[in-house]
Amino acid sequence: MSGILAKIVADKRARLARGEYVRQKPAGPPSDGAAFLASLREPGTRIVGEIKAKSPSAGEILPGADGRIENYALFYRRGRAAAISVVTEQDHFGGRPEWLPRAKRISGLPVLMKDFFVDERQLDFALDLGADAVLLIVRALTDAELTTLAGAARERNLAAVVEVHDATDIVRSRAASPEVLGINSRDLATFKVDFAVLETLAGEIPDGVVRLAESGVRTREDIDRLSRSGYRAFLVGEALLRAEDPEKDLRTLRG
Repeated sequence: MSGILAKIVADKRARLARGEYVRQKPAGPPSDGAAFLASLREPGTRIVGEIKAKSPSAGEILPGADGRIENYALFYRRGRAAAISVVTEQDHFGGRPEWLPRAKRISGLPVLMKDFFVDERQLDFALDLGADAVLLIVRALTDAELTTLAGAARERNLAAVVEVHDATDIVRSRAASPEVLGINSRDLATFKVDFAVLETLAGEIPDGVVRLAESGVRTREDIDRLSRSGYRAFLVGEALLRAEDPEKDLRTLRG
């Protein structure tokens, strides 16, 4: 790890050391990893709509995010998203864990908890929030950690989106026996996006694994282009969060 990613992971481990991730009373509908996976595998273009307050690269994306969670969850429901991704990381993305059960409760959609998972205590925390899936970033974990966390997620009925950024990550991801690979076109050292990375890596992805394109997807033309490389699922955040009519734009993305 280097750069921004190393700092984010260090801050996450500091929160764990302070005892912030403890079991709590369940806050949302029960977790259902199978429902998340089934939704991404349905025919057609599958869009995962994201709720994110800010990012290290883009700055503030959704002003007043805390008061708009339900609105965007409903936009995504009415626009027929396959699932919702809620960015809960606090220190660098301005997220809040309590946003996840709020989005899930009102939308009825499967929800991915998008955070930096490095410890099983976070999986228990996600379970209590009602998350259906969690994000495991290959670059942030050792092979042993990746294997352990992926297995522990399955034991808890949580789906795992295993995120990769290059061909080496894809090879290392085998330690998690992934059902969903999130291919991120954003360089974690610089946070710059290179859209062509998604096409380049498409041929390295094993058959039978759901290909989830992350970062840089903004238009139906982008989706058509990536569909030719075998992608069927797409995570879209900033383009929808900045849209005048997110529901309409989501329907356009779905075609």
